[in-house]
Amino acid sequence: MLKKYAAYFDTYKGIKVANICGSCGKKAVPLAILGAEVTVFDISEDNKKYALEVAAAAKVDLNFEVCDILEIDMEKYGNYFDVVFMEGGILHYFHDIDEFMGIMYSLLKENGKMICSDFHPFTKMSDVLNFEGSTRSYFSQEIFEGEMAHARFYEKSIREQMPKCSYRKYTISEIINSVINSGFTLRKFDEHPAWTNEKVPGEFTVVADKR
Repeated sequence: MLKKYAAYFDTYKGIKVANICGSCGKKAVPLAILGAEVTVFDISEDNKKYALEVAAAAKVDLNFEVCDILEIDMEKYGNYFDVVFMEGGILHYFHDIDEFMGIMYSLLKENGKMICSDFHPFTKMSDVLNFEGSTRSYFSQEIFEGEMAHARFYEKSIREQMPKCSYRKYTISEIINSVINSGFTLRKFDEHPAWTNEKVPGEFTVVADKR
């Protein structure tokens, strides 16, 4: 579950990791097994229930904060983490990327690291990952309504009843400039091929330090 990201971690043992929008703990539990102290931040109570049950079965401790990412308790978690880690495509849920990156910066200790792996902005123009979502201009700043993640896996009658999400997709320059303008030192920007077509980009990973 972590093999795509292993090269971006210096160690797992004893580090404090904030797993942002960590969903049902599919990355947080393996991190905890490897020795990290992990706190998942996610808006879903059901995700918390699932993640804690899996963590218990794996015999590891996992902290799970159900909250809006933009309202994380900074009195408790400000300057607390060695690493903030996010993956699987979350940036499009946040309509102000500068506000989001500022919060990531505030969560980290001095010399802490952000690892952000997300869908490549190329997917704004082409449904290369087969998500069955709408496409638009690469430079569009539109906030638009779309289906929930994984809705396409349900039959039509169920799919039509699912609530919609509000999305904002970013360009490469918007992402990189937000990282820099938030105070981070940008260390690495890697592009990864789409799992559907290795000739085009599907994901990227940003690594940045708090100095």
